[in-house]
Amino acid sequence: QVQLVESGGGLVQPGGSLRLSCAASRTIFSFYAMGWYRQAPGKQRELVATITSGGNTNYADSVKGRFTISRDTAKNTVYLQMNNLKPEDTAVYYCNAQTGGIGYWGQGTQVTVSS
Repeated sequence: QVQLVESGGGLVQPGGSLRLSCAASRTIFSFYAMGWYRQAPGKQRELVATITSGGNTNYADSVKGRFTISRDTAKNTVYLQMNNLKPEDTAVYYCNAQTGGIGYWGQGTQVTVSS
């Protein structure tokens, strides 16, 4: 069983920054890919950013140039650095890990961008 624990969410003003963390219960090299998704009220869950075991990254167009996904393999942790946050970034952010055709999810962390 894989456990993913997110942290780092909170309330921030427009233009501010937050860094989300996702700690995995086993080595992140065991996953084909890890990523961040988000779900706003009344909307479907959408991809934000992913990083493969080889280090390749992918971003949603809406966050390109503002968000950066990275990892610390020694800590089995994936990060999402979010800069220049906008009100439309408000959502619950979920960590995801893919391995063997199975997707695992964290419990989510709330990000609210508001003045």
